[in-house]
This record gives sequence, C-alpha cells and structure tokens, in this order.
Amino acid sequence: MSDEESRLIREAQAGDPAAFAELYRRCQPKVYRYIYFRVNNEATAEDLTSEVFVRLVEHIRAYHHRGRPLLAWLYTIARNLITDTYRRKDRTVELPLDDFLVADAPDPSQTVHRSLEQDRLAHALDDLTDDQREVIRLKFFEEMDNSATARILGKTVGAVKALQHRGISALARVFAGDA
Repeated sequence: MSDEESRLIREAQAGDPAAFAELYRRCQPKVYRYIYFRVNNEATAEDLTSEVFVRLVEHIRAYHHRGRPLLAWLYTIARNLITDTYRRKDRTVELPLDDFLVADAPDPSQTVHRSLEQDRLAHALDDLTDDQREVIRLKFFEEMDNSATARILGKTVGAVKALQHRGISALARVFAGDA
C-alpha cells in the first residue's frame, strides 16, 4: 500500500468526503471490471459496484491495513456480494442480442462471433477452480502483474504462476475440445 493510499484511508476514516471521492475515483473502474467479468451483465455490475462502495463508506472505520492494498479488501467485498447475488437467483444471465448487435457495425457477423467467443470464455472460466479463475481475471482482465495478484489474493508469486499455468492449460483443453 502506498503512503498516499494510507493517507487517504486515514482521512476517509476521519470522515473526509474528499478522501472517499479520491478512493472511489482510483478504485471504481477496477472494481466494476472485476465484477462485470464475473456477472457478465452491465446493470448488475453497476449495482454491485455501487454496493461495494456503500460498504466501504459504512465500514471504513473498521478497516485495518494488513499488508494488502485497499483494492484487495474491495475485491473481497465484491466477491462476497457476487456470491450472495448468485445464491439469491438463478445463475443464468440472459443477455439480449440487441446489446451486442450495433446497426452501424462494419460486419455484424464479426460482432456476433465476438459475442459468442466471450460467452464461450465465460463458460470455460466457470470450469476453473476459484483460485485459477481469480488469477486469470486479475492477470488478464485487470492487467495486474504477478506481485500485485499475489498480494490481492494473499498468495505467493510462485503460487500465482502455478495457478495461472494450470488455469490457462485448462482453458486450452476446453477450447481444443470445442474445436
């Protein structure tokens, strides 16, 4: 955690709205992306992202630095909210085809193909272990390096590398079997 982040957290714990705003500005896009790639629904991702930051405001005074960045805590909150959401409703997420087809797209068939590939990837990710899935998402969707991924997940860099290798191998097997 940077000195700047520590300062912002202390100020937010003291109730400074500007500190909350800055933490939101820094973390919101990453939290939203993290959630979106798990729920694959824009409205749900927006709702859950909002709830993550509501909980940040409600519980910031209880936050204690434990060697991990604030973002790791926010990802934990997000993961728990996603789990709760799936428990409350069916895991099937319906995406209207209109969301993917754009009238002025140069080639609608490419748009449909990309959408189908994204759906295949989402289903293939569901077949990974939770740890493998988290590593793949953080490394490739969030574009984090091994060290940052290890800090967020509370694992060693070696464990992250092993999980990444096993996850990619499993995805390759799934896609090779679909070919």
